[in-house]
Amino acid sequence: VQLVQSGAEVRKPGTSVKLSCKASGYPFPRHYVHWARQGPGQGLKWLGRIDPEDGGTQIPQQFQGRVEISADASTATAYVEVRSLSSEDTAVYYCFVRSRTLDSWGQGTQVTVSS
Repeated sequence: VQLVQSGAEVRKPGTSVKLSCKASGYPFPRHYVHWARQGPGQGLKWLGRIDPEDGGTQIPQQFQGRVEISADASTATAYVEVRSLSSEDTAVYYCFVRSRTLDSWGQGTQVTVSS
């Protein structure tokens, strides 16, 4: 099982960023893909998850309207988009799959928001 994330991004405040997570080694549609982030000196914060089989998502209220999670089952790739970026969004972003049979994480993607 492998989750490979896209590379580091630098954005200006007010813009958006979209990260990818390419999965392999397991049946992609059968396991939720989650996204989380860890800012400097902070704990891990969950951004939400997607069911790749039907595209259904669950986004915590604090991120609703600003975070969008999507998936393309044909390429076994999940995405997270964060809009209206501020310096508080500077963090390492992770995708992961966690179920009774799987526990696998991407390598992380650094997103830096700076003017």
